[in-house]
Amino acid sequence: MTDFAASTAPADVVRRQYLASAAGDLDALRATLAPDVEWTEMAGFPLAGTYRTPDGVTSNVMERLAAEWDGWAAHDDKYVVDGEDVVVLARYTAVNKATTRSIDVRVAHHFVVRGGLIVRFEQFVDTAKVREAMTA
Repeated sequence: MTDFAASTAPADVVRRQYLASAAGDLDALRATLAPDVEWTEMAGFPLAGTYRTPDGVTSNVMERLAAEWDGWAAHDDKYVVDGEDVVVLARYTAVNKATTRSIDVRVAHHFVVRGGLIVRFEQFVDTAKVREAMTA
């Protein structure tokens, strides 16, 4: 049996990323990302854009989400794995700090994992629901 913490199986790497994110452990999260990672937040999402490097991802995405939302969490529900491709059906929950409005929206994440590291991420989410919670 493979040790989960050391496993290079794509689904295990992605799961470690979700666990690190949920725990607020940005060092552990960065450890799942390739040095040349490309992390794309969907057009229309408040953090839309493509970020590179593990530090670029955590400072431009995770740290900003924590600053603007209470309890931001991505709940990973279902994994679909095809080789190095991992699609996760999930949902985001959080409360916007400025408006105190909450979200509970479905999302899909597409990861590409090579050599035990996430090399690419793309987010698909109902951006209107997120923006609605940000509007008083």
